Amino acid sequence: MNRQTTSLKKEEIVRKWYVVDATDKPLGRLASEIAVHLMGKEKPSWTPNQDCGDYIIVINCEKVSVSGTHKPLNKKYYNASGYNGGLRVRTLKEMLERYPVELFERVVWGMLPKGRLGRQMYKKLFVYKGPEHKHAAQSPEVLTFKSLGGKN
Repeated sequence: MNRQTTSLKKEEIVRKWYVVDATDKPLGRLASEIAVHLMGKEKPSWTPNQDCGDYIIVINCEKVSVSGTHKPLNKKYYNASGYNGGLRVRTLKEMLERYPVELFERVVWGMLPKGRLGRQMYKKLFVYKGPEHKHAAQSPEVLTFKSLGGKN
């Protein structure tokens, strides 16, 4: 009986396209599930040193929900320009209202591995404000998650 672990080669990886509707889904839970699919960890053929993940298209990112009554005002996102006094601080409420695409991308990026492999995985994420996307030619399948909590 051969019980050897097999690793996938780059040519053997099969990727699919999925579309996810973020309407009324909890932000963190949805982002963690998307990160798992970008890494390919839900597949039985997952290989740690290869990018085995699928392409993910997220629509309606501005309609994502956030738990907690004080979180929209207390949670802050920081960007430093590198200059003295160049720190930019935005609250979660401001990010949801004005920059929902950047918010969603930053949350998912925080859940991916850092380095060359993580950047390669991150390039397969496409986030759109509103229900329209430009990847109809890839004929993406609808991806639903069973246990996200909130209103599914």
